[in-house]
Amino acid sequence: MSVLRMLPPVHRLLAQPSIATLSESLGHQVVAEGIRLVLETIRKELLDGSRVSISPEEAAGMVVAHLTQKERPQIRAVINATGIILHTNLGRSPLAPTAARAAYDAGRGYLNLEMDLESGKRSSRQTPVRKLITRLTGAESATAVNNCAAATILTLRVLAQGKEVILSRGQLIEIGGSFRMPDIMSASGAILKEVGTTNITRIGDYEKAIGPNTGALMRVHTSNFKVVGFTKEVSLAELVELGKKHNLPVIDDAGSGAIHDPTPYGLKGEPIPQEAMRLGAAVTLFSGDKLLGGPQAGIIAGTRYWIERIEKDPLMRAFRCDKMTLAALEETLRIHLDPDRARKELPVLAMLSADITDLENRARSLGGRMLNMGLDALVSVDHAFVGGGTLPEERIPTWTIRITPHRGQRADDIAKKLRTGEPAVVARIDTGKIVIDPRTVFTDQEQPLLDTLNRVINHRPDSLAPVTVSG
Repeated sequence: MSVLRMLPPVHRLLAQPSIATLSESLGHQVVAEGIRLVLETIRKELLDGSRVSISPEEAAGMVVAHLTQKERPQIRAVINATGIILHTNLGRSPLAPTAARAAYDAGRGYLNLEMDLESGKRSSRQTPVRKLITRLTGAESATAVNNCAAATILTLRVLAQGKEVILSRGQLIEIGGSFRMPDIMSASGAILKEVGTTNITRIGDYEKAIGPNTGALMRVHTSNFKVVGFTKEVSLAELVELGKKHNLPVIDDAGSGAIHDPTPYGLKGEPIPQEAMRLGAAVTLFSGDKLLGGPQAGIIAGTRYWIERIEKDPLMRAFRCDKMTLAALEETLRIHLDPDRARKELPVLAMLSADITDLENRARSLGGRMLNMGLDALVSVDHAFVGGGTLPEERIPTWTIRITPHRGQRADDIAKKLRTGEPAVVARIDTGKIVIDPRTVFTDQEQPLLDTLNRVINHRPDSLAPVTVSG
């Protein structure tokens, strides 16, 4: 049919500058397939009359838009404008630039993962992080696995497989994703023995429960919920003393990985591993990607006797960290050697300690630029969250920009377009308004954030709008 003569041939589209550039990054085969799909869509539109003409340039634009949407990575960077610092769904703690560089360098080439360069002989991949963890915590030895749940299973398996582990009922937590302490205990081969009640557990409850098959005593920090009112719990010092009396190891699950006292950041009640080691716990466990500010990891610090046995367990190989994680973790731990440097360079700690006046100034500057763009933006004092299952009730003072959608717009629709845009922006919704918290927005993300808001809310044309193709 004559109308189909308007269809540009594949070779002509391949010669278009925009498509030629795309071919360099995606490859000829992917681009050629994308062109065929778009041309088939255009062909149907010409035949059914929904389209009356098409130029090569317009078709090329459709191909670029289609391939940009289809071939972009599913896991990609986002701008976290929620004010939730340790956002579990957004990957928890961002890495320090030097830690991210260490992971990149480890991934792009070879490294002495399990080789001592001086002797040329095989070494342990745990040695670099072990030295730093023991230096920071005072533990005799330490090791790292791929997350804290793995650390818990491995520790329980080695210290108490086939034996009872005594734990307060008030500490039978679910750590997220339906992973519950009773299930972890069962997976490890240890036998859970609950004592006390949800709100009251005394040292006598532990002592009465000790029997010939007791393997360990355990404390789990209940970081993701609080019980208030008529409550009582046993201190770690009391538990360690009881363990010494009966020659039983004490396992301390500290959770958040606060290497330094977090009270200067306005956070209270977080255990630090140094205290567990000082009191005499056999093993303490904590996360690498929460208040430590590093990559996902589960750190096990404790006595040399138990760490050696943990590392010899067959599951250690299944749970061990890869080279990129270990490189980033080593650099993160090295930064922690200087608390002032840690506060400045680790994004989590920098966000927690951000000056409230600086946050106000940033919010007012962003709000003013939004007003100039025609957005209905109001700057106000607000609160942020630590997140990541840590200190759920702690609210941190902050300043936010609250954007009222234009007439006919819905906040939910805007939030979805922000999430699926380029760059992706994740914001809060509150009482029908889009809430932007600069506390979790890096300064170099401010302009891309504003551009995305302008494009989505003010309907600024986007040359890369998604194209629906058949097939």
